[in-house]
Amino acid sequence: DPLPPPLPKKQLQRAESLPEQGPSQHHHGKPTTWAGSIPCSIPPHEEGAIPPQDRRSWGPKKPLTKSQSLVESVAWSSLQKAPSPHLAELTFGTADRELGQLLQLLESPAGVCSVVLSCQVAALARLSARIQEELVGPEEQQQLLEAELVGKSWAAFSILDREPCCESRDAWYFRVGFAFEQTQLVVAAKVPKPCCTSLGVQSSVGAHCSIQHLIGRFTDRLPQELVLPGSPGEQSPSREDPACLATRPVLQVLISPEVPYQTLAGFVKGSHGLHRTSPGHYERLACLLLLQVCMGLEHLRVQNVGQGDLCPENLLLVQCPCPPRSQQGKEASLGLSLPRLLISSFFKVKDKRRTCSTSQEQDWTKGLAVPPSLVADELNVGMLIYQILHVDISLENALGFRSNRLPEIPSLSIYSTGLKHLAMLLLHRDPCKRVSVEQARSILQVLLWGPRQELFARSKKTLTLLRSWLEVKRALLLLKFAEDSAGAVGSPSLEEWLCCQYFKEVTEHTLYQVTQALYT
Repeated sequence: DPLPPPLPKKQLQRAESLPEQGPSQHHHGKPTTWAGSIPCSIPPHEEGAIPPQDRRSWGPKKPLTKSQSLVESVAWSSLQKAPSPHLAELTFGTADRELGQLLQLLESPAGVCSVVLSCQVAALARLSARIQEELVGPEEQQQLLEAELVGKSWAAFSILDREPCCESRDAWYFRVGFAFEQTQLVVAAKVPKPCCTSLGVQSSVGAHCSIQHLIGRFTDRLPQELVLPGSPGEQSPSREDPACLATRPVLQVLISPEVPYQTLAGFVKGSHGLHRTSPGHYERLACLLLLQVCMGLEHLRVQNVGQGDLCPENLLLVQCPCPPRSQQGKEASLGLSLPRLLISSFFKVKDKRRTCSTSQEQDWTKGLAVPPSLVADELNVGMLIYQILHVDISLENALGFRSNRLPEIPSLSIYSTGLKHLAMLLLHRDPCKRVSVEQARSILQVLLWGPRQELFARSKKTLTLLRSWLEVKRALLLLKFAEDSAGAVGSPSLEEWLCCQYFKEVTEHTLYQVTQALYT
């Protein structure tokens, strides 16, 4: 006899929020402790989403919450243990047989949603890696070039310009050509000034988009064609005069694949008019430049290396590949093309965290000389905000102001108030109440890409709201890349790479803490 039809399965009540456990597995950000002076507590009805030990962290950890249904929890647990393809490896071309194995483990629409969200995060990570390779060049090619430059001297290079293309506080940079794999590469020859003492440290720093990369070094007599500004007797000696050649100094030379065209100091000096006529565009550029500084400093801290002299004169600007064609006309007319910013001066940190002592800060307020390498990164970034926004300030005045009153930053755009607030948090007179460089980076990301304060105008700020905003923005960002690719807009820009970095790592918990600090 045929079996009777099965009874319908009892469906458990689906949770109000989307499952959290799946997508968060792909976040690799490092939690950072909030400064004690910032109001960042989670409301009582939201505290269940964060364990007590993590409630004062900006980290991406998202433990299982009581808002998740039992079905979603079991489905996700089964999915992780199953021999199906890893979520990060799923693509449009994945075979239906493998997709079928995966879908059998998902017993609710929420489980499918978990997979989709995880795939979005994985796709953003792949896109980010691809854009980074376009910006800095393939790592394999860099390694081959580095091996080719071993043992080379000035004779292997062609001098493209007699004058330096850029001069920082501690080095001159010359454009030189080098024949490699049947192509003529243009690289930078860095000639350190006598005051530069960070050469050995720089060679050990790992690669990063905001860190100057070295691919070769040698010691040789300076060629006759090159002129060092300010050096006596540099009047282009004759090639036939061996006496003049013998007087040329023997200098250490470093080769870098990135050719700087200007320092941040030069950019700021020449942008007064741009700031006045297009304040919104200029101050967005300021946020993007400061974001690159913070990301570079984070990378150095991981490697126990410090920035030697974090000042506009030592921060190099490098032209990026051509921006998308849709932006070229507008950016060219306004002078708004975003350059890569490179940190180029370093020293080895003995302690894990270099902070500024109270006695040192008292010395600054009294006008006593203190080496730049002892200035805390947080103070330096705070000073950079004022310098980029063309507001005069000195470190002595910043730490000497009474009642924590810093110079006024004019409100010229939607970014002005946020930058002013961030500067105040970085330059707080009490070192224990300053935000860290990591927290400053998160604040800049929220200033650039949201969530903005109007998101909370009609809805109360909750983790559920922020999670929903984040998931929608991730999906829209991927759609934007797809539409740009279909329309042959061009290669993704540096700003789009920075945006990818933000949305592939941030969590609703980080957003809650940052928006509390920024909008309170």
